[in-house]
Amino acid sequence: MVIIDGIEGDALVNPSDEELASYKAKAEEFAAQKAEWKLLKDAKSVTADGKEVILGANIGTPEDVEGANDNGAEAVGLFRSEFLYMNSAELPTEEEQFQAYKKAVEGMNGKQVVVRTMDIGGDKNLPYLPLPEEENPFLGYRAIRISLDRQDIFRTQLRALLRASNYGRLAIMFPMIATVSEFKQAKAIFEEEKAKLVAEGVAVSDDIEVGMMMEIPAAAMIADKLAKYADFFSIGTNDLIGYSMAADRGNERVSYLYQPYNPSILRIIKRVIDASHAEGKWTGMCGEMAGDQTAVPLLAGMGLDEFSMSATSILKTRSLMKKLDTTKMKELADKALDSETSEEVEALVAEYTK
Repeated sequence: MVIIDGIEGDALVNPSDEELASYKAKAEEFAAQKAEWKLLKDAKSVTADGKEVILGANIGTPEDVEGANDNGAEAVGLFRSEFLYMNSAELPTEEEQFQAYKKAVEGMNGKQVVVRTMDIGGDKNLPYLPLPEEENPFLGYRAIRISLDRQDIFRTQLRALLRASNYGRLAIMFPMIATVSEFKQAKAIFEEEKAKLVAEGVAVSDDIEVGMMMEIPAAAMIADKLAKYADFFSIGTNDLIGYSMAADRGNERVSYLYQPYNPSILRIIKRVIDASHAEGKWTGMCGEMAGDQTAVPLLAGMGLDEFSMSATSILKTRSLMKKLDTTKMKELADKALDSETSEEVEALVAEYTK
């Protein structure tokens, strides 16, 4: 007999009678907890002191919209469009992409769907789009760098997105932006394709927000400049932490440096949120940290506007959000930003949320 604890990530082989009884009780407790969370499916995401935030879902295909809705998502904070490319034997056509984006925006019934343009490269390669052999593919030719170089691919995707924008509330974000020039160039191509479609008489929404992923520390350092041009930021913590700590979390020897609560990471996040707010813009987060129950109180205290996560984490996070007072959480965040270690920050969160 084997017990799988998917919450803690543990497996017990041939458990004792005591362990079996203990885990049966745990399973019943978890089932009751899930039933309680399910009651929040149609509730707004509001803190104890009445501040509203958006809890969204990360998706990879239009079919994932159903799971997002079933779990009470208020938006899709990240549609990873590269899966359309990875699940195809050749570059997907404009029409194929249009149908996929249209299905997603229609399926969300007027709630915002943020589509990330093709994020290929690094660990995601396409057999039909050979990329150069690189010593450091994570620091190489990937994401927006490919899009700006291969504008034929980029423009096809943008046209499909623009056409789909007429069927719901669509936003677009560019991945791996490092400089103001990159963002301006990508945005200019978007505007060119929009003007072409309008000239062709194609219906296009006039209300498309165009933002960027915030995952490169250099971009975070000039977030105040980028916020003048981007409609929003979405913090991709998985890459941001890896690049900031110069550590590959897939490498066991350095995975201890993957520290989402490290004060250095928290300071970068705060800087990005503050820069967007100073320009009247909003900041979301679509990395794993957005649904992390230790991180959520810190992020709420720092003023994060949108939390996008695996659909199955939404109701649990909404339940936690209802218990948080943002005034207290701001105090917590200030102390965390002034801490020295991840361990100190974790202890602070435990103290503030007990």
